Amino acid sequence: MRPTRRLIVAAAAVAAVAAIAVSVVLARPAGSDVEIPPDALLPDLDPVAPSGLQARIVEIDGKRHVRMSFSSAAENVGAGVLWIRGARSGIGSETMDAEQVIRMPDGSTVTKPGVGNMRYIVDPTHQHWHLEPFMIYELRKQKGFKLVRPDEKTGFCLGDRYPFNPKRLATPPGPPEFVSSCGLGETGLLSVEEGIAPGYGDDYRQWLDGQWIDITGVSAGRYVLVHRVNVGHPLAESNYANNASSVLLSLAWPTGKQGFPKITVLRTCSKAARCPQGA
Repeated sequence: MRPTRRLIVAAAAVAAVAAIAVSVVLARPAGSDVEIPPDALLPDLDPVAPSGLQARIVEIDGKRHVRMSFSSAAENVGAGVLWIRGARSGIGSETMDAEQVIRMPDGSTVTKPGVGNMRYIVDPTHQHWHLEPFMIYELRKQKGFKLVRPDEKTGFCLGDRYPFNPKRLATPPGPPEFVSSCGLGETGLLSVEEGIAPGYGDDYRQWLDGQWIDITGVSAGRYVLVHRVNVGHPLAESNYANNASSVLLSLAWPTGKQGFPKITVLRTCSKAARCPQGA
């Protein structure tokens, strides 16, 4: 069983990331593609299928809402580390510009700018810098695959939160590199580094902020809960074909839409956005 997410502050992470001293910035006009060297050691992000689906009724401004929560995770099965570096010129800016640092076989690095933003999130379950975007959640109808409800996720604090089976990698993984808390409590930071090393995953458990979809008023029936990572491919990866996972679920309202919903997972599809019954 994966361990639950925890915030770990460790100086070892800083030393591991700082070990790469040579860096080359691939400068390109804003909005243009960046040419990645063919021998670059790229990450390969593989989202774990949604799990632990639960329902809860909450009141917001006197109105009743029903939320469906779930756990999510993304694993790096590639040859290279996912290394994100955010920076801003001063505390007057609410966000940092995020860039991806890519390692080369000789130990040097190249940098891909414009991969997103980092924003300081203030919530009882999150008080640190999140990369936006990273992973999104969607609730879709099984028939026709129409989007029913989007998520309200506020990005990810990326880190090496748990190791997975090393047999999934071409080469044995090294020690964890990103074990910090993404600037926990440090609203005045001008730069932050976070990421996921090969052989490790980053997970979020149920009911953390944004780990839910509002299903108030959603009709009974069969739906697909989809997790997508790196939508639009702002991050350079060695493989984009495995960037979605999903579960097929049945939603029932035993006492009508005002009652407590019953959610039943019918099928898990770890490698696809669409999850048809019996396929």
